[in-house]
Amino acid sequence: MDRTPRGASLLLIARSARGWADGVASVLLASYLTRLGLSPVEVGAIVTGTLLGSALLTIGLGVIGDRFAARSVLLVAAWTMLFTGVAFAGLTTFWPLLVVAFVGTLNPSAGDVSVFLPTEQALLSRMGDAGSTHRFAWYNVLGTLSGAAGALSAAVVVALAQRGGLSTLNGERVGFILYAGVGLLCLAVYRGLPSEAPAASGKRGLLQKSRGLVLRLAALFSLDSFGGGFVVQSLLVLWLSRRFAMSVEASGKLFFVTGLLAAGSQFISPRLANRIGHVRTMVYTHLPANLFLIAAGVMPTAPLAVAFLLARQALSQMDVPARQAYVMAMVPPEERVAAAALTNVPRSLAAAVPPLLVGALLQASSFGWPLIIAGTLKAIYDLLLLWGFQHRRPPEPAATAAAPSP
Repeated sequence: MDRTPRGASLLLIARSARGWADGVASVLLASYLTRLGLSPVEVGAIVTGTLLGSALLTIGLGVIGDRFAARSVLLVAAWTMLFTGVAFAGLTTFWPLLVVAFVGTLNPSAGDVSVFLPTEQALLSRMGDAGSTHRFAWYNVLGTLSGAAGALSAAVVVALAQRGGLSTLNGERVGFILYAGVGLLCLAVYRGLPSEAPAASGKRGLLQKSRGLVLRLAALFSLDSFGGGFVVQSLLVLWLSRRFAMSVEASGKLFFVTGLLAAGSQFISPRLANRIGHVRTMVYTHLPANLFLIAAGVMPTAPLAVAFLLARQALSQMDVPARQAYVMAMVPPEERVAAAALTNVPRSLAAAVPPLLVGALLQASSFGWPLIIAGTLKAIYDLLLLWGFQHRRPPEPAATAAAPSP
């Protein structure tokens, strides 16, 4: 990426590495916990713990994060990632695992919901036009592609471990050791960032000028995320296993393909945002995806359910770079760290509740109620977002005429 600032390149490398690790962990998590003897409700509780803990950490980052160098924040997060992987590989009982899930960085979904996200987004917004969807598209494309590779790698890791004489459980444990290794890699990458990351000008702390706008967006994003909490990737693996007896290896291959579709679709997002605006890009791609998700939940056979999940994933992530660019462009530079944190915090908090409910639903029935509920709630979000924000554009036009070039 010859025209990309060195700091941005390092952030993209770290995002790619973390995406791979998240892909591995999200596919293995439910199966691994089940093999340890945990019930679906306990699995759901641990997934809830990961999301709730990430949300609370992000709240703290939004309130006081700009008082610290971004490099220091990211280094601490990388150390936490290393600790999380080692702990999940070594612990075997519910309560210790729940504590680690709460304080750690484990990500049960296909997208990034960790404390890394607001810091990296704010840094990227300082490296050029904050409203440009291009750099955010690359950030998300690389993360999504790496997550897809990680999902496929999960199956490969287990297969290789079994060929080496390890049990399936120990093969899955290897995946969490690799997760810790990626935390170590991220430590090395973040050390290459400037020792004093660019600081926002003006007042520090909570939102001032953009408070009303950001709170309205945060409320809507929380509704979307609440729906998404019913279908985080780890729980989709569990649903596919209980509904259609789909193996971890087959799920890994499925989520590899869905990741490729999601990454490819994000290249289209900048062109759409340039043509029809950020908000319409979010809604017009996201709403059909949610209808496909509902359809997947009622399908009677695995091939039909998989077909609708693939159709959904081909559209569902196109809103992500447009959403991130829209938020960064709508707020003044000195408030972008807080805006990034406070639009992601409700997402994490809202997504933290449904996994526990999903665990109870799946323990009672293997029918696709989680998918139906998720699709319905997320479709309501789309309509509310279009109604409330379709005419509110960033103060400066976003330069999104072409897809990003490396």
